[in-house]
Amino acid sequence: MTITERAAYIKGLAEGLGIDDSTKEGKVINALIHAFDDMALTVSDIEAEVNELSEQVDTIDEDLGSLEEDYYELEDDDECDCDCGYTDHDDENDDDEYLDEDIYEVCCPTCGDVVCIDSDMLEKGQTTCPNCGELLEFDLEDEEDSCGCGDEDCGKCNE
Repeated sequence: MTITERAAYIKGLAEGLGIDDSTKEGKVINALIHAFDDMALTVSDIEAEVNELSEQVDTIDEDLGSLEEDYYELEDDDECDCDCGYTDHDDENDDDEYLDEDIYEVCCPTCGDVVCIDSDMLEKGQTTCPNCGELLEFDLEDEEDSCGCGDEDCGKCNE
């Protein structure tokens, strides 16, 4: 039962009771019933307008999708899954050099945004977070390898 049907049902019940409009209680009850009836009609009108707007938005969305396909010549989503800003890593049009690079994800300690960096950025030792501008620094030296020789048996490294 819709809200307008309920309002009509309650109005019919009140008329069937024979409520006297000359009493204070009768005036209040009739005023409430008329207010409820007005609200039900208003809600019904709003629902109809929302449905019409929803249909128009769907039509606009379909038209926009069609324009995007025509204008941008989009066939698939060009972004890769790691949100690094580059095109799909499996795309045949990517440079071979880029495909050979490793991409690392770093979490910014300030804003919590995940930043994708490549080996060049990692070698520089720092970059800025694109979200908050925080300077992110990377220490590539192993704490155990203090002399840098990489020999596990080195006396300096194992101090």
